[in-house]
Amino acid sequence: MAGNAYEIVPWHVRHAAAFRSLNEWWLERWFEIEPVDARLLADPEHQLLRKGGEVWFAVEGDRVLGCVALKPIDAGRFELTKLAVDPEVHRGGVGRALCEKVIERFVARGGTLLFLETNTVLEPAIWLYERIGFEHRPHPGGSDYARSNVYMEFCG
Repeated sequence: MAGNAYEIVPWHVRHAAAFRSLNEWWLERWFEIEPVDARLLADPEHQLLRKGGEVWFAVEGDRVLGCVALKPIDAGRFELTKLAVDPEVHRGGVGRALCEKVIERFVARGGTLLFLETNTVLEPAIWLYERIGFEHRPHPGGSDYARSNVYMEFCG
């Protein structure tokens, strides 16, 4: 996206359908929608936002280009989750900008651990995460996601 004509904005209900559809697109393309995904995508306000989570969108005019969530786990621990970018704008910096917003918010909230889970099939995403400061770590325990075979933590 030449010139980054988009802006990063916080959750608004008018973007709820885009949050769901962008995430459903990549999940169905590569995996399947698991129960943990279905619950969050069906009701992000109760499943995420009212629990202290945040959702951010890259928007250009009325068009949502991508989204990402910062999910609180417990005191100081957060998950970067539900990163999804419209396939028409992949490789345009939108995913990076969204991840950087989550990192900014994690730091502003005094977080002590920011992690993510992904899958080796998503090579471009893993490459992005490595470039912005996430490092591969052994998974500390069971995952909520059957598709997860990569665990990474933000190390700055």
